[in-house]
This record gives sequence, structure tokens and C-alpha cells, in this order.
Amino acid sequence: MTEPDEVLRTVAVWLAEAERVTVLTGAGVSTDSGIPDYRGPNGLYKRDPGSARTLVSGGYRDDPDVRRRAWAGRSAHGVWAAQPNAAHRALVDLERSGRLRALLTQNIDGLHQAAGSTSVAELHGTIRSAVCLACAARTPMEDQLARVRAGDPDPACLDCGGVLASATVGFGQPLDADLLEAARAAAAEADVFLALGSSLRVQPAAGLCRVAVRAGARLVVVNADPTPYDELADAVLHEPIGEVLPALVAEALART
Repeated sequence: MTEPDEVLRTVAVWLAEAERVTVLTGAGVSTDSGIPDYRGPNGLYKRDPGSARTLVSGGYRDDPDVRRRAWAGRSAHGVWAAQPNAAHRALVDLERSGRLRALLTQNIDGLHQAAGSTSVAELHGTIRSAVCLACAARTPMEDQLARVRAGDPDPACLDCGGVLASATVGFGQPLDADLLEAARAAAAEADVFLALGSSLRVQPAAGLCRVAVRAGARLVVVNADPTPYDELADAVLHEPIGEVLPALVAEALART
């Protein structure tokens, strides 16, 4: 069995030699910021199995009780107090080195941008915006949460009276077609594709790993738990991302 330190050094060499690195991040990148993941031992679905219903478009649209629960959850979400962690900052360093082709994220928390990343594609949308499901008007989420905290448990669109939701992609909803196409292009153009903190169980985002490999990229998976793409990967690290990623980026940049 190859030791983690040896794998880290090998991947650092790949990154140092790469001209185009594409990164896919999942919930595991933000757990050190106090935002729980979904499928881990302490994840949201284990602690609150019914929480997924607040994200399903059909139930959300039709049931005011579901919407009120969703708005209460948004108001109390840990994202509003969260700060970028060492993993987010390491990706900023990688971008500033000129190697980063794209930063594709399944996260909705906006912490990559808060850390200073500029090449972020939010595949699953963002909790920091609200959108009307009727007229598609977008507004800052903080404006709608102010209404909730002022006593409106299910704020309606001020433009048309329609149902408001977070500007995120719910279960059963398709990703933005143009954004997905751009993500596939970034995966196909990569020399190295890093999949960080993702269970790689949610499609089509997880399938970007296969797109990258088929185009000739080296696939590196860094995640606390095994993923369905581990066997396809050139390197796998089941280590804490907040420790491994900064060390990996630092060593790669030191080699240039």
C-alpha cells in the first residue's frame, strides 16, 4: 500500500507540471468552516432524514408548511456565520499560480468567492440569492431573510406574488445547460482533475471525473470516505482536506 505522504508528493509533482488544473469541490471542503456535509456520519441527511423534502421542487411549491420549514432552515443556516477555511485559501493560491482552469463547485455557500477565488462555477446554485419560481426575479437572500425575521414565515415575490426559493438546484432539477457544458469543457481540457470533498454520488457533477479521464487527465480524489470513482482515479487520498490540500498546493508551488 502506498503511503499518503508518497501519494501527496506524487500529486504535487503532477500539479507543478500541469498547465491546466480543473477542480471539483463538494461539501467536504466546507466542513471545517462549520457547514455539515450531507452524507457523512454527521451529515444533514443522517441527522434530519426529512430535510430533503424541503429541497424537492414539487413539495416546496405546493405546501406552505414545507416552505415555512425551508425558510426557517435558511435563516438558521450555518453559512451566515461561516468563514473560509484553509482548503478554500489553498485553492486561491492555486488560482494565483496561473494553473487553475476552472473551480467547479457543488457547494452553495459562496465560501470560495469569500476566500478570493474568481473562477468559480456554482453547479448547484447559491443560497446567497433568492429566486421567484414564477417570474424568475433574483434578489439577495439577505433581503428575504430580513422579511422572515420580521415575521413573514413564507415571503412571496414582491414583483409578482410568486413563490420564492433559494437560487439552488433541488433534487430532480436539471443543472443550467450552459453552465454544465462549460464545466464539461473545463474537465476535458484539464491536465489534472482534482475532486475534493465530494461523495461523487450526485450526477451529472460526479460524471465530470469520467469526462476528464476520457480526455487524458489525471484524476485525483481527496475525500474522507471512499467514492464510486476511486478505482478510476490515478491517486486517492482519504485524509482531512483542510490538512492535505494546503500541504499539496504548497509543495506543488514550491516545485515551480
